[in-house]
Amino acid sequence: MQSPAAVSPLRAVLWDMDGTIVDTEPYWIAAEHALVEAHGGTWSHQQAMQLVGQSLTFSAGILQEAGVELEIRQIVDSLTAEVISRVRRSVPWRPGARELLDDLHHAGVRCALVTMSEGPLAREVVANLPRPYFEFLVTGDTVTQGKPHPEAYLTAVELLRQADPELTIDHCVALEDSAPGVAAAVASGVATVAIPHIVPLPDDPRHTTWDSLKGRTVAELQMIAGRRGVGAAGISTPEAPATRSIAVD
Repeated sequence: MQSPAAVSPLRAVLWDMDGTIVDTEPYWIAAEHALVEAHGGTWSHQQAMQLVGQSLTFSAGILQEAGVELEIRQIVDSLTAEVISRVRRSVPWRPGARELLDDLHHAGVRCALVTMSEGPLAREVVANLPRPYFEFLVTGDTVTQGKPHPEAYLTAVELLRQADPELTIDHCVALEDSAPGVAAAVASGVATVAIPHIVPLPDDPRHTTWDSLKGRTVAELQMIAGRRGVGAAGISTPEAPATRSIAVD
């Protein structure tokens, strides 16, 4: 009998960005503190933890409740500009992320970025990678509903299918670090690996948990996709529902 890796259906890996590829959460938290304090409010560590992995629109609403007297769009733009400024000074790569991206690239496995950060920040991070690892970016400003809703992941699968119509969710694995991100990936039906970082994640049989990406291999992702493929044998996979079209970076 062939091993799961030998029969693995893995064709694509869908990557979260903040907390998974780059450790930008401290940058976001510092930007939140500065913005709230500039408006005469206070911002606690507990409040900051509630925003990890959430959409920027959701986060901006919470910051308004904390006393920031700006429109949602103004808050999003202010936070994003501050984080971009910090990334330009120093890109805080997460251990093992670039190495795994490179290994997937050489193995011919397609990669897509699925992040709630908006396009300008995502492009800033991607531009600092040594190769064009990502076929396209699905960002927070290109979807209607942010994580934990599965729209971003379903959109990514739909875009992957444009070049490979036979591809389904069973051919993909998602990498996520936050509770909203993991929930979004799991809800989409994509096999999910959780790599907890800022906020601990409870064990859940619906996803695999890794302590880090350091030392992780393509073969391990193939095994995860292979287990999904074996488990789904004989079961047809529904196609991702149509979502509004987005620009492909």
